[in-house]
Parts: sequence; C-alpha cells; structure tokens
Amino acid sequence: MADTKRSNLTALNGLSLNASLKSNPTKKLVVKNLRDKPMLPDNYQEQTWKKLREAVIAIQTSTAIQYTMEELYQAVENMCNNSLAAALYNNLIELSETHVKKLLLNFTEVTNDKIIFLKKVNHHWSSHCEQMLMIRSIFLFLDRTYVLQNPNVNSIWDMGLNLFRHHIMLNTNVQNRAVDGLLLLIEKERQGDMVDKTLLKSLLRMLSDLKIYQDAFEGKFLQATERLYATEGLRLMLELEVSEYLYHVEKRLNEENERLIHYLDTSTKWSLIHTVEKQLISEHVSSILQKGLEQLLNENRLDDLKLMYGLLTRVKKGLAELCINFNAYIKKYGRTIVIDPEKDKTMVQELLDFKDRMDVVVKKCFQANEKFSNSLKEAFEHFVNQRTNKPAELIAKFVDSKLKVGNKESTEEELEKLLDKIMVLFRFIHGKDVFEAFYKKDLAKRLLLGKSASVDAEKSMLSKLKQECGGGFTSKLEGMFKDMEISKDINVAYKQYLAHVKDVQLSVIDMTVNILTMGHWPTYVVTEVAMPNEIIEYQDCFNKFYLAKHNGRKLQWQPTLGHCVLRSHFKQGNKELQVSLFQAMVLLLFNECQTLPFKEIKTLTNMEDTELRRTLQSLACGKARVLIKVPKGREIDDIDQFSINNDFCNKLYRIKINQVQMKETNEEQKATEERVYQDRQYQMDAAIVRIMKMRKSLMHNLLISELFNQLKFPAKPADLKKRIESLIDRDYMERDKDSPNQYNYIA
Repeated sequence: MADTKRSNLTALNGLSLNASLKSNPTKKLVVKNLRDKPMLPDNYQEQTWKKLREAVIAIQTSTAIQYTMEELYQAVENMCNNSLAAALYNNLIELSETHVKKLLLNFTEVTNDKIIFLKKVNHHWSSHCEQMLMIRSIFLFLDRTYVLQNPNVNSIWDMGLNLFRHHIMLNTNVQNRAVDGLLLLIEKERQGDMVDKTLLKSLLRMLSDLKIYQDAFEGKFLQATERLYATEGLRLMLELEVSEYLYHVEKRLNEENERLIHYLDTSTKWSLIHTVEKQLISEHVSSILQKGLEQLLNENRLDDLKLMYGLLTRVKKGLAELCINFNAYIKKYGRTIVIDPEKDKTMVQELLDFKDRMDVVVKKCFQANEKFSNSLKEAFEHFVNQRTNKPAELIAKFVDSKLKVGNKESTEEELEKLLDKIMVLFRFIHGKDVFEAFYKKDLAKRLLLGKSASVDAEKSMLSKLKQECGGGFTSKLEGMFKDMEISKDINVAYKQYLAHVKDVQLSVIDMTVNILTMGHWPTYVVTEVAMPNEIIEYQDCFNKFYLAKHNGRKLQWQPTLGHCVLRSHFKQGNKELQVSLFQAMVLLLFNECQTLPFKEIKTLTNMEDTELRRTLQSLACGKARVLIKVPKGREIDDIDQFSINNDFCNKLYRIKINQVQMKETNEEQKATEERVYQDRQYQMDAAIVRIMKMRKSLMHNLLISELFNQLKFPAKPADLKKRIESLIDRDYMERDKDSPNQYNYIA
C-alpha cells in the first residue's frame, strides 16, 4: 500500500525527472512534462471529503481525529490542485453552519442568572474560536489559494465569525441577554464590587471581532453611563463640598480610563470620557464655581484649585467660566481692602500679599495661562481705582515707610524685590500724579531730615519710576537729589569761608544749610518766627557768603524743615537732645529763664498757636519730658507754666524727642490733594489748547475723546467741560456761531 500511495502522489505532481550521469564534469538536469495528465480515482472527491468531514466533526465535538494532520492537509491540497476547491469550501461552510445552528440550542434555556449566561456565551465562543483555528490549520492550503484568488470569498476564520455572528449573536434574545449581563457587570464594578474582568474583556473582544460592538453594546453602554452619572452628579453636588466633588470626578475619570485599558474597546474612549465629563463637569460648572471657587481661593488651597482648573479644561467654556469667576472674586475681595477707610494703615501690605497669592494661583494652579494673567491685571486695575486717589497716596506713604531710617525688616535684596512689587501696584493706579505729589513730599522729608535709609534704594526707586512713567515724571524728583548734592559742596565751601574770614565772630555752632530749588520741591508755607540770636548770626553770615557767589538770587529760610542737636546739662549728667528747630527755639529760651508761661513763650518765639502747642506737648507730655508743665495734663492751655526738668534722666546719651504729629488727613493731606487738583487743571488747559491749535475747529464730543486719550489721569467729562468754558472766557477759543457744539481756535 505504501508503494502505491507514493506512486499516486508522484503522478499528481505532474512532473517526471530523468537524469543520467556521464563522465563529463558538466552535469545537466532536464525537466520534461508528463505525456498524459494523471487521473484521479472515480470516488476520490467523495472519499476525501468524507475523511475531512469526519475530522471537522471530531474537532467540533471535541473527539479524537482518526487521521494525521499531515494526511488531512495533503488531502485538501490535492483537491485544490484538481479544481475541487470551490466544492470543498462550500461543503465546509455547510458543515460549519450546521454546527453553529446546533450551538444556538444551548442558549435557549431560561435562566435568571445573567452571570451564568455570560459564562456560557464565553465558553461557546472560546470553543468556537479554538475549533475554527484547528479547522483552518487543516484547510490552510484552501485559505491561501482559493480564498486569496477570489476576493468575494471570506477566509475560513472570517467565515467562522460570520456564522457565529449571524446565527448566535444576532439572535435578539441571545444578544439582549448578553449585553444586559455585560452592563450589569460594569454597573457592579462602578459601584465598587469585584467582578470578573477577564470575562468582560473576552466578551467585549468577541463583540468587536464580530463587528457588532457599536450596534449591540456601545449605544446601550453610553446611555447607562449617562443615566448613572447624571443622577450621581446631581446628588453629590448637594451632598459634598466642592473639593470633595472634584476629587470624586477625577476618581471617576481615572476609573473609566482603567476600563478602557482593561476591557472596553478603544473606539469607545472619546464618547465615554465625553459623557462622564458632560454629566459630572459641564452640567455643574456654574454650581462648582459659585459654591467652591471663593472658598478655595480664600483658603489658598492650591492643589484643589489646580484640580479644578484641570477638570474645567476638559469641557467647553469651562476655562472661560473659571476666568470670569476668578476675575469677579478678585474685584470683590480687592474692593473690601481698598474701600474700607479702617484698613488704610494695612491697605498696601494687604494688596501686596493678595497680589502675591493670586500670582501663585495663576502660576501653579492655572498653568500661567495668559488669559488668567490678563484677567488678574484687569481686576486689580478695576478695584484699585474704585476709591479715587487714596490708593495712590497710601502706596506713596508705604514706600516712604520702607525707605526711611529704622526700617530693619528686610535686607537690600528683599527691599529691591519689595520695590518691584510696589511698582506692579503703581502700574494699576490711574492717579499717578497723586502718587507723585505724596511721594515728592515724603522724599523731601527723608532728604532734608536725613531719614533716608539707603541712597541706593532711593535711586533704585527713582529709576523704576522713570522707566515706568518717563523722564518728565521724575525730573523734579531728580532735581531734589541734585540739590542735595550741590548743597554738600556749598556747605564745604561755606566752612572754608568761615575758616578764612577773621572778622566774623560767631558762636560755636555747626550749621548745615540745604539750598532747595523752589520748582523741584513741595511748596511750603512761609512761617515767620523769632529765631534765636545765635542762629540769626549764622543765617546772616551764610546769606552774605551765598549771595556773593550767586548774585541776583534770593534765599527764603524755611524753619519748619530744620532740625538740631542741643547739648544739655542735667543733674544726672550731660545729654544730647535731637530736636526740631521749633523745639530748639523753645528750649533755648530756658537758658535765660527758669520758668516761662505759655503766653510769654508764644510772644518770644512768634510761633503759630497750633504749632507751639504741638511743640510744648512733645517736650512736656511725651516720653522724654525735658520740660515740666504746671498743672499736669495732656493738653496745653493758655495758663500753663513751663520749666526745665533738671532731674531729667535717660539711659541713652543722645535722645531723640519726637514731634507730636498732626493728622495729615485734615490739613497737609488736603493741601497736597489741592496742589494735584491745580496741576490737573493746568494740564487739561494745556491739552485743550494744544489740540485746538492743531485742529483749528472741532466738535465737542471729538475734543473730549481726544482729551481722554492724551491725559494721563482720570478726568470727568464735567471737569473737562468747565475747563473748556474757562478757556472760552479767556478768549483761547470760541463756540461756532452756526453750531454750538463746535469750537473754533482763536489764533
């Protein structure tokens, strides 16, 4: 039998090999066709298919195969080579379809346990796949020849899938029960129960392989997801704090991503995540922001804010809503700092701290998003200018406090950083001329009274202001520094002058004079007082010296800005008293008299009443009581008597006696504001004339619009209208005779 079989196979190959060996070293192989085509036995097709059918049924029923795989494979190859492939393929389809139809009977049993049903489906699916793989291995030659040569014919594997899909999974009952079971498992897992993920993965992969995943499963799955999270979102927004809700949303999103990794088809990803984001975030954006943003910002909960930003990034208009609410929060919170007069003392520091806090939020939580940075700036500019002029004044005073002697809170580097932060606030204020007026007044005091902590810091601040506002803004401030430097040279020259002039007989006083250019410095009220003779002698001598060098100039002495150091003798020992010029004038009177009444002191000094009372109060009622007041009390009355306190004692050798400060809000502050108002009027007049001179003729509304563009301070239309009327009265311009709303320039 073996020899016969071998000869048959040789005949089927259709080739005959003849070879002969010769002594010639060159070998030649000749291949010739068979003279006659081999013939198959009459019953070969039936016998071979019977053999193959038995093998397929054995695979489908999980029984032993009587033939070797090599033998079966060869049988398929032989049939294909003899034009029997189509019949073979059709027989295989019919046999497989019969088997799959029988499988359907396994799913008709009624059971309420959905999990058992899923396991049954998975078992038969797995078995079917294994069987089709084995069948395909037998019919591989058919798959690689006939199937490839006929595009309309499915591969054996696809044929098996189609049969399982058509007869089992497209069965309405089987499909519905399977999908319901899958949804039940996923729902249980979402509720925190342990489920068989391997079973889920296998069945969902089955649906994908059968190409019914979208139609049979995905739609129902997404609907179930939407219902679940819609209900959950509404419930948890009421039950949880916003931060807890945000972490729950993040947890849910992570869980759904895990499901996508472990068993869901990747095609579901966008729809699934979008559904979760819509129901848990989009539907509750307003509630999340209104309920929680203010609390998170107030408590500076950076991690929660970062999470909020990350979640809102995922939904349409989420960041836009966050930005709007962030802006509203800054305006609301900032206004509470600025608008309350009781917070004036701490306003600037609170603003700096608030700005720092919001900068950190934008940088660390909002990914330094430019829209949020711009919104932050806009909000600060809005609320800082809610209270006209006051923030500008307080920022100037805050700078003054940081640049004064005695500010030991920070190093030079820290002070420089602080000045940079102050400049950020300065950019927000509209009334920069108000800042300039108060800064100029305080700078004058620091320079004249020697209270400036650091010349480098002063010049650094000046440089920052110049860079921000231009040279015109700082020209007068720079002039003040220049005056102080020139004054140093003048004092050196004056001392040399005194050393070489023998006919000048003066008491031993070390006097320093600062020459101030009137246009650079704040305007000071001229006060006429009766100066001590010792000081008058020096003033006359200095006048003679200075005017000799600068013919045509005029010196006007300002006693309110002077300060002195007096050497004093007490029973407890000698002391040096650091006092104002007014305090020195009062104390020097007691060199001649032991006791003096208030009225006599007033006559001798010729000081203004309020100033004198403040001066006496500082000397007799403060911590360092150099004078004794009779009767005792905090207030200075006309009947009071004053005498030197010979028993005065202090552990320090040099004692600074502070002057009692008047409340700046009443007089000095109003005077500064009035000067700013006057300056603004001049600027408005100049701007109006400049525009009209260029345009010659202009409508009222266009003129007002041009003025708003040119003026660097906030101006009201009513104020501009007054200035226009004033210029009309002064014949700089006139109303047009035909059109009252039009102005004409008068050359």
